[in-house]
Amino acid sequence: MGFRNFALSWTTLLTLLVAAYAKISESTIERDGRGIILLAEPFGFGAEGHLDLTVSNLESHRSNVDFSLLGFFITSSQAEAQLELDLAQGTCALQAETVTKLLTLKQVEDNSKAGNNTTSLSDTMANLVPGYTGGEWSLFFANCQKPSVVSFNLNVAMYNMHSGQRDYLSVGEDMIPSVYLAAFILFVVAGVMWSGVVVVARKNAHRIHVFMIVLVFFKALTLLSQFGMFHLIRTTGHPDGWNIAFYIFTFMRGVLFFTVVILIGTGWSYMKPLLGDNEKRILLFVIPLQVFAEVAIVILDENSPAVRNWFTWRDVFHVVDIICCCAILFPIVWSIKHLKEAAETDGKAARNLVKMKLFRQFYVLVVCYIYFTRIVVYLLRSTMSYKYIWLSDAAGELATLLFYVLTALKFRPHAENPYFAVSAEDVDV
Repeated sequence: MGFRNFALSWTTLLTLLVAAYAKISESTIERDGRGIILLAEPFGFGAEGHLDLTVSNLESHRSNVDFSLLGFFITSSQAEAQLELDLAQGTCALQAETVTKLLTLKQVEDNSKAGNNTTSLSDTMANLVPGYTGGEWSLFFANCQKPSVVSFNLNVAMYNMHSGQRDYLSVGEDMIPSVYLAAFILFVVAGVMWSGVVVVARKNAHRIHVFMIVLVFFKALTLLSQFGMFHLIRTTGHPDGWNIAFYIFTFMRGVLFFTVVILIGTGWSYMKPLLGDNEKRILLFVIPLQVFAEVAIVILDENSPAVRNWFTWRDVFHVVDIICCCAILFPIVWSIKHLKEAAETDGKAARNLVKMKLFRQFYVLVVCYIYFTRIVVYLLRSTMSYKYIWLSDAAGELATLLFYVLTALKFRPHAENPYFAVSAEDVDV
């Protein structure tokens, strides 16, 4: 795999997950012979950027290993193309002109022989990188002596200094806590307003409206946990328990979101009291997939990219997310088809055609939401400067809020809403 493709592959994950990860990472490399290993996600360093690196418990599983050919380096995003060319020509990554070599395992071995099992490097980026002016940098381990196989433990901390205090958030992420706090407030306000609408119009309210209230508040709790995570990561480098709350709320929000969209698409509770067999199959298909996806999130968040199966889980999550998004469109299509058939046979063409038009609008709304949050947000993140990466998170949350608001407007409980203007004869639609 080329270096650039390698870098792009893990960058994709950052658009798929909104979960925060610890900026102080601990990795265990166990009997690994890979040529290049990504050890930490890209980090935006400012003028006072710092890097701490600690290696311990080095062990070689091959004889006659030249540890000077194995070590750690950092490289900037601007240098990736040239480094890829150097690697294609057989140049050892540690000897490439586009990287900054930090530490070799020879130094670690020498310390171990001297009775020191731990080797540390702690310095400012300005001292480590000649001509340093800031930027986004990635940390890698290079093994230029195949088939060397080694094991070691690694602790990495990347941070910026502000007014004498450590800030573990990357440049460009410093606004993310404020984004999530603002989004939390907006969703709470939206949830309270929607609850008020349902209570005032309770004579025309249905069970689906209650589900929508629960969904909005679980979304708000998810945002609150994200704010808590990023706030603590900024000051301590670890989420300190907020990640557990995030996993729980994200799981509930994910299951509720897909369930509510599917139920709205099927017309449950306001067009028909029970779900058909096809709708039940979709629910039984999507919900387990969502559980699987949430497990993938936990595994990704609790491990660094250095873990062998990290990229596999990333790809699994990506596929599962796309499958779930596609599956929720089927009930809406089926409802449109049923309404079209009913309009041609039951003599109530006008009313059914109005409903069909609204279902089509909802279908377009769902497609636009999926496209924006899964593709446009990724494009924003991958094309914008790392200094403005927070804008992609803001765009994603605003798109989600807009989707919730538009859905609520179309399905608000009042007697004149064509969705709910049904008689007992329409229940079988």
